[in-house]
Amino acid sequence: MAATDGDRNAETGQLEFSLEVPFPSVREATVALRSLAPDGEPRRGGISKQLAVTGSTLSVRWSADEARILRVSVSSFLDHLALVAETMEMFGPPVAQ
Repeated sequence: MAATDGDRNAETGQLEFSLEVPFPSVREATVALRSLAPDGEPRRGGISKQLAVTGSTLSVRWSADEARILRVSVSSFLDHLALVAETMEMFGPPVAQ
């Protein structure tokens, strides 16, 4: 798992943070994406989150107005990510349909 340091975007003034999570396969990364992004983030909360899969890597990028909001969102995401990873480990790799 790789993360970039939180940094303030010079153009927008928002804090930004990105995370890359490698998975054993493209299929597992896609299952994680679908599990973690069922709904879009409401913009009214001062935060936005974009998820994408490239190869077998899940990439997440946050932009937030305040450090506190960013911290809560990242923490919540990591809790959900751990649950998704534990579930996939318990039930084995996803079966192709």
